Amino acid sequence: MRTLEDIAEEYEFLEGDERYRLLIELGRELDSMPDALKTDATLVRGCSASVWVYPTGDKTKLHFLADSNAAITKGIVALVIAAVQDRAAADVAQMDVTAALAPFDLKNQLSSNRTQGVPNMISLVKEHAARLAQA
Repeated sequence: MRTLEDIAEEYEFLEGDERYRLLIELGRELDSMPDALKTDATLVRGCSASVWVYPTGDKTKLHFLADSNAAITKGIVALVIAAVQDRAAADVAQMDVTAALAPFDLKNQLSSNRTQGVPNMISLVKEHAARLAQA
């Protein structure tokens, strides 16, 4: 998976539909999530599309599997995951993920339906990181 910094650099030079295409491409690059993990327990609440996030790894290196049934939403999920993927749980627990995603200006680039679940995804990831960091 590309780093968030690399994605932001590319995103900055794109406009409109090209940004949508990049998001779709990012979604396709996510690690495959087995259908067996797409359960009510891994479903992110508040998203207009179905989004599933499943944490793996340990407190030294968090790793997440994620998927969505909508291509653009899956790309947004990929951005959130790119911000935290393979980092230490303590770092993610303290991280301002919203600020890390600010260069993408998602609220102004996409409809509110597409971005309404982002805070819930961020909360889920940070809560998992905090639990592991305290363990």
